[in-house]
Amino acid sequence: MMQLDHIAVAAATLAEATAHVEDALGVPLQQGGEHAVFHTHNTLLGLDDGLYLEAIAINPDAPAPDRARWFDLDRFSGPARLTNWICRCDDMDALLAQMPDLQPDGAGQPVDLQRGDLRWRMAVPPSGILPFDNCWPALIQWQTAQHPADRLTARRVRLSRLIVSHPQADTLRATLTPLLDDKRVVFDTGPAALHAEFDTPNGKRTL
Repeated sequence: MMQLDHIAVAAATLAEATAHVEDALGVPLQQGGEHAVFHTHNTLLGLDDGLYLEAIAINPDAPAPDRARWFDLDRFSGPARLTNWICRCDDMDALLAQMPDLQPDGAGQPVDLQRGDLRWRMAVPPSGILPFDNCWPALIQWQTAQHPADRLTARRVRLSRLIVSHPQADTLRATLTPLLDDKRVVFDTGPAALHAEFDTPNGKRTL
């Protein structure tokens, strides 16, 4: 089984990604950090219910990685937008073994990562592109006792719905529902995209 862990908003620059979230939700993000291996950086927003949001972009001051970047950031273009949802698990190897043979790269291969004293594993396809046009959840397994959300300031922002839109929504739903019991995540037939609805101190907002 897996649980919704966080969601990611990407942009061409971190400033754009951060501004997009702050403008949409009406709350400030906090400083995050830099990611080795994939050479990206982020800012963060603590959400209610143990979730968080990260704004992420390629770090222009870091060297080029020796592999494709996660979240398909090497091909990113256009305005800042919600691009990925990330689910945590306790045993990534076992969970990946349960998943179907997803083309072209599968659900990803585990990569060991660290930022400061946080350590985790992430399933990243060799191409950086997740199945179903990046609408498949990225898998994460935390290897530290404290979750990043525990360190973030509470802004009274709650994710009410995460809408995963895709032409093959029925297949996504049938494949993921046995692995993820979360009524906030819904699947809708349409162009490949993610949409999130929030309850905030400023009322209902969307990304």
